[in-house]
Amino acid sequence: MLSASDLKGDFERTFGRAPRVYRAPGRVNLIGEHTDYNDGFVMPMALDRSTWVAAAPRADRALVVASREYRETITLDLDCHPPYPTESWIDYVRGVAAVLDTGGADMLIASDVPIGAGLSSSAALEIACGYALLDLAGTPIDLDALARAGQRAEHEFVGIRCGIMDQMIACHGERSGAMFLDTRTLQHRSLPLPASLRVVVGNTMVHHELAASEYNARRADCEAGVRTLSSRFPPVRALRDASLPELEGVRAQMPDRIYRRCRHVITENARVEEAAGALVAGDFVRFGRLMDRSHDSLRDDYEVTCAELDTMSAIARELDGVYGARMTGGGFGGCIIALADASRVDAIEAELRTRYEAATGRRPDVWVCTAGAGVSAVK
Repeated sequence: MLSASDLKGDFERTFGRAPRVYRAPGRVNLIGEHTDYNDGFVMPMALDRSTWVAAAPRADRALVVASREYRETITLDLDCHPPYPTESWIDYVRGVAAVLDTGGADMLIASDVPIGAGLSSSAALEIACGYALLDLAGTPIDLDALARAGQRAEHEFVGIRCGIMDQMIACHGERSGAMFLDTRTLQHRSLPLPASLRVVVGNTMVHHELAASEYNARRADCEAGVRTLSSRFPPVRALRDASLPELEGVRAQMPDRIYRRCRHVITENARVEEAAGALVAGDFVRFGRLMDRSHDSLRDDYEVTCAELDTMSAIARELDGVYGARMTGGGFGGCIIALADASRVDAIEAELRTRYEAATGRRPDVWVCTAGAGVSAVK
């Protein structure tokens, strides 16, 4: 794991002065996938893995950004706006800096959130850098506004029409557990996870390309469905507002693909609300079944899983002590999560790794994670 003192030392050797250090977490989403850009409900949990930024202000309008992971240093002129996206990691930094319109800085970035694994390394990068730039400028920090700035950066500078879940959990994560988030109002509440539970993360080692056209195509499908629904039911302005009977009422007016995309979102929103009740009631068996149904819907209706995600989820479901398992993140690769009995996690971790490698030939990363805190300065 990274340490603030280690990063400070690297920064001082690179830039010749002392920095401040900041961090923002990656996340897993327990349930509620592809609902956030439909004004729906989600249940993310911040990870105990973070993107870290050591930074110091500059007197000019330059951002000099060094990345440990990518082993490169890039200088940005904040008054120059070249064509984007460039399909580089720097677009996330450039975007949040442009949206926030702060001053220049030297920055060293490091991360122990796996990149391209569906654990929101991109939002962690946006929020850590945005928080650092605001703090260095002495600007009061509104975390909801910072989350919206990160989302806008991704829309306008990266070209991904993401929802706001990842940025909100990076800002507001709590060590006590998960968050129930209404992505329309940004109202959220804590859902503590008892000590008897653990979240097991399994990385399929299939790199997911969230920027690929398939992600934005899913959003376009949802918007097409809303147009059809609202023509018959005017109060529907997002899939969050629609019911299954209303969807059935217009089924003949839309292609089957659009119908299935809408069905996933509508049923997934209902699953999130039911899962929140199950967690509060301590009914982990019911919560696990809802996770399983979520994955099945993402596979069959939303079509964002892949063979490796399906295989790893199926293996996890069969293991003693696992309540349920599903893909997490945008899909097309990346990670699954399993809700597990804490007393069984060592065996689950070992068995999941062994059986997945035997089935696919890929050796996965598997780890047991705990909830992490949202963005912060590090003393």
